[in-house]
Amino acid sequence: MMKGYTKLYIWLIQMVCVIFISVTMSGCVSSPTKVDVQLKESAPEVKLTSYTEALIDLGLMTEIFDTGELKIQSDPIGDNTGTSGATGGEIPRDITEILKSALNSIGGFIRYIPYDPAYIQNMNVTGYSDFSDKLIPEVVISGGITEFDRGLETRGDGTDMGVDATFSNAPKFLPSGSVGVNYSDSGKQGLARITLDFNMLDFKTMAGIPRMNTINSMEVHKGLREKEFGITLFGPTFGSKGSIKKVQGRHAAVRVLVEVSMIQMVGKYLALPYWTLLGNDTSRDAVVVRQIKRYYHSVNAAEQIMAAQQWAYLYGHNLNLNGQLDSASINAFKTISPSFSPASGKIDFNTFMAVYENIPITEAALARRYQLNTILSGGTITQPVQSSQPTVNAPSASSSNTSQPKPPAGASHGSSTATSQPKPAIKAGAGIGRMLSEDEW
Repeated sequence: MMKGYTKLYIWLIQMVCVIFISVTMSGCVSSPTKVDVQLKESAPEVKLTSYTEALIDLGLMTEIFDTGELKIQSDPIGDNTGTSGATGGEIPRDITEILKSALNSIGGFIRYIPYDPAYIQNMNVTGYSDFSDKLIPEVVISGGITEFDRGLETRGDGTDMGVDATFSNAPKFLPSGSVGVNYSDSGKQGLARITLDFNMLDFKTMAGIPRMNTINSMEVHKGLREKEFGITLFGPTFGSKGSIKKVQGRHAAVRVLVEVSMIQMVGKYLALPYWTLLGNDTSRDAVVVRQIKRYYHSVNAAEQIMAAQQWAYLYGHNLNLNGQLDSASINAFKTISPSFSPASGKIDFNTFMAVYENIPITEAALARRYQLNTILSGGTITQPVQSSQPTVNAPSASSSNTSQPKPPAGASHGSSTATSQPKPAIKAGAGIGRMLSEDEW
């Protein structure tokens, strides 16, 4: 029996020696003083986020809905919590440039005007430029990082397993009589939250525009994972260990929050169905819906139908823009909103909203917008998209009272008679397209 144990000990010692020699040989290929590490190289790449395309589509939406030009300026935007200094720059101190990039990425009818008085003054002093050709902003964006809550939640988990055996009759020349195997797997998760507030001000009065604000939060995570495996043979222990730590980018999260906030802010102010650009799980904006509903109830039934007919034209339906529920209009409205019923002789708000909300944001719809504007200004279309050219028999506006809500973006109720100077379908500032003050309502 003792001979059998002796053979086992000798075999185990031989295995340990083989492993030790292998590790030693692999480590001695080069001198330890010449140790080196290879760094990965990566090429520059365009910074894209989940809202990059939505910003571009918002610009296209302003053109399709023909909102008119909107000139925007911003205050310096920064960290209002002071955490950026206390944490060594864990969040950015100044996010004005991120805001500029977001607004300038929209395009369409959105014009971003930077706030840089020193630059303009210097150009004026040198004589390179003056104020004659400078654009004047209509609205100003103010805001900042208002919350950065760290350590909101920290969770840990782990698994430890081990088995060992001790041989009491092991040879005395061995450091230990124990043989064992150990395995561990542990991790930790941390949670923080960043919040950004933005408000829109009227440039002339520098007063806040009611309900023109956004407050968006985003959770950011960090995690740590460690694994270890070890074997013990009569004293010596060897094995492997690995760990990884990942932190969700705080600066990247701030950029995403700025972009989605600007989509919301511009969409609210122009009363656009911007939520259709943000994904299927995004709810309607109550401020925009309320503004469209106010317009719907402020005009007569013919004007409601007339507006919906113009929007349906953007879908590709060639209709007589006459403010009447003819068969072509009924079929078009049913196609867009299957629940529509013409029994009442007018268009209900749900259908009205559905037609407005689901206008396709495509280049084809933009081409139809150009054609519609030509028709409404009294011109003719030489190459219509569809085979039949729509005709215009629009009712005149029932009232010019400025206390009434403005007409929907892209919906004109004026006469279509051609003049020597074609009148644009929508002049700057018209449409459901702008948020009015309480007095204007």
